Formats: sequence, C-alpha cells, structure tokens
Amino acid sequence: MNPADDLLIRILIFILGAIVGSFLNVCIVRMPQEKSIVFPRSHCVHCQKLILWYDNIPLVSYFLLMGKCRHCHKKISIRYWIVELITAVSFVFFYGFFGWNWVLIPYLVFHCGLIVATFVDLEHRIIPDEISIGGMILGLIFSFLMPQLHNTSSHVLALGRSLLGVLIGGGSIYAMGMLGDFLFKKESMGGGDVKLLAMVGSFLGWQMAILTFFIAPFFGTVFGVIVKLRTKESAIAYGPFLALGALISLFWGEDVIRWILYHYGAG
Repeated sequence: MNPADDLLIRILIFILGAIVGSFLNVCIVRMPQEKSIVFPRSHCVHCQKLILWYDNIPLVSYFLLMGKCRHCHKKISIRYWIVELITAVSFVFFYGFFGWNWVLIPYLVFHCGLIVATFVDLEHRIIPDEISIGGMILGLIFSFLMPQLHNTSSHVLALGRSLLGVLIGGGSIYAMGMLGDFLFKKESMGGGDVKLLAMVGSFLGWQMAILTFFIAPFFGTVFGVIVKLRTKESAIAYGPFLALGALISLFWGEDVIRWILYHYGAG
C-alpha cells in the first residue's frame, strides 16, 4: 500500500472512530440509567431539547458551540469530547498495530466495551451488564468465528480457549474478592469487575486474563494511594485499571510473558 492510500485510510478510520465515540457517549450516559441507547434521539441533558445534526458533529461541534448547549446555554461536559478523541485516536492506533485485518473488528469492539466500562465505572462505580456479559458473549462468538484470535486454526479449540479465559479470568478476580472480603470484613471487589475480567478472558484467553489480573493492581494501587492522600477516600473504581491492564496485555502481553519467563523461568 502506498503512503497516500495508507494516510487516507487512517483519516477515514479516525473519522469513523470519532463517530463511534459519539455513540459510546450515548451508552455511557444512558446505560447506567437503564435507558434505550437507540431512542430517543440525542438531546441536551439539561433542557431536553433535541440536538440538531450540525450540533452533533463529533469533535467539531463542541468547539463551535464553545462547550455549551445552543438552546439553554448550559455547559456540556468535556467528557463527550474526550471520549470521541480517545476513540478516534485509538482506532488509528489499532489499525497501525494490527493492519487491515479481520481481527481488527473484534478488537475494536472489545476496546469500545472497555471505554464504556471505564467511564461508567469512574462516574457511577458500576459496570453495565450490557458491556461485561454482552461483551463476554461477543468474545465467545468472535473466538469461534475467528480462531486466529487464540492462535489456532481450529474453531472448536478457539472457543474452548475463550471459555477457559472466561472461567479463569472471572474466577481469579472473584477469588481475590472473596479473600479481600475475609481479610477486610467488607466488600472489596464488585461483581462488575468479575464479569469484566471474564469478558477480557473471552477475547484474549486465559493467559492474558491472568496477566491483566496482575497488571491492574499495580496501576490501581498507585492511583489508590494518590486518592487516599488527597481525599482520604479508600474506595476506587477498579474497572479502568482492568481495562488498562487488558490493553497492555492485548498489545504487549506476549512480550511481557516472554520477559518474565526469561528472567524468572526455570533455568
């Protein structure tokens, strides 16, 4: 592929990512409220007025409106723009990493689920079942249809590895939560986190689910200490760190495992 064509594809993927990011914002707002993500059309959360198409252009309209609703002039959360930008940039990154390949589709779906889970958990301390359980089911389906997700050509074997990822991913964090409940005499791990790591396992397999399980606490602990020092709060949303650990595992997990085996393996 010549550089001009590659650049054009990247631009189109960036635009697609921004559009998808706009839809993810709808999911982030409505899923915690158990509202339809299809109807009604996008509207201002303050005055309930419908947002016209030219006020709903991803990344652009926010600045044209100076971050305010056209009708009531109340402030629009910067989160909408941030989600659109993150989605657009990450779509281009995924394309650069995996290339124009069929596996790009399930990995982008997986990534979109992680984005929604992250922002919902940050605001509401929950992870919607539509994302975790729905994503788990999609992971199993994609694994069967595209066995290359699990480094095999066998559809049945790939499905088996995906199921094992669900069981070990969800089971590992469930066991940690049970231990935490016993030690601290209070709930230490939400059910949403268990289901989210099970979803990770369905897409990435048991090895990457376990790696995610060990990576997430590192970032979570650092963030938790900072929050504790600044606000005296001890509880944090754990979903974002599972999402971060899952992405690290997806892109660099095999390198991390090889490094661990090289430095700490037998012999």
